[in-house]
Amino acid sequence: MSLPMRLEAPSALEYFAALVAEDAHFPLLEAAALLGQDAEPGLDVQAVIDEVDRLGQRFCSRLPADASALHRLRMLNRYFFHELGFGGNANNFYDPQNSYLHRVLETRRGIPVSLAVLYLELATQAGLPALGVSFPGHFLVKLHLPAGEVLLDPLDGRSLSREELEERLEPFCQQRGLVGDDAVPLGLFLQAAPPRDILARMLGNLKSVHRAAGDLVSGLAVQERLVRLLPEAWEEWRDRGLLLAELGQSQAAADDLALYLREAPQADDAQEIRRQWQVLREQPPPRWH
Repeated sequence: MSLPMRLEAPSALEYFAALVAEDAHFPLLEAAALLGQDAEPGLDVQAVIDEVDRLGQRFCSRLPADASALHRLRMLNRYFFHELGFGGNANNFYDPQNSYLHRVLETRRGIPVSLAVLYLELATQAGLPALGVSFPGHFLVKLHLPAGEVLLDPLDGRSLSREELEERLEPFCQQRGLVGDDAVPLGLFLQAAPPRDILARMLGNLKSVHRAAGDLVSGLAVQERLVRLLPEAWEEWRDRGLLLAELGQSQAAADDLALYLREAPQADDAQEIRRQWQVLREQPPPRWH
């Protein structure tokens, strides 16, 4: 007996979940471009990828075959930041559009991590060993060149000295008490970020923006992606549950909070979450009219 074939295409979330399921060959550019579908469901993600490829091919066609890594880096910075005009959106840094690659490509404005995703793709096409760095407060790009390691600010391509990096890090360390005997070496904050972590940072930025704006529906769309990207980050299931509760979806909310309590029973907020879970369980099911 043959099984019936499933003819319908996967949903946008199903496709995203399948795309990010494995770390091997993680398709960062495509996964990042997919985030724009939350704002524009009909977005042609392949067209976004094709546009990035076109920009990369245009740049690579100019590279001398014998160009050194340093020469390639200087040419790429000139191309990306000056000719193409990519840079930070100083006028509206907290606009969610800054995290959608299709909009960054259109406006040439973004935030460090979204600009870095595009920069990393062009660098890879040009044969440059570029990596993302999830530095506190400001995403960076790192390159290993024969002459040494270079840390770049993806807002303008400027190379950052050790002193500048330590100065940027100081407020973060002060806030968390990482000073004196508890100080942490700078190098620990300069480790290369895996593509999954880069995408999580993009989603985290969107999560913060939507929360600040009180946009529960957009926030839920982000949480749906986060629980698929980070299925064992139990706090993301908790946060989805809390959003579902605010949106009146009590049963689904209770299920998420129950999972959080089961997997993270010693969490600092477990008592409060258990109280909210009990309230949700006591709510009657919705009545359909």
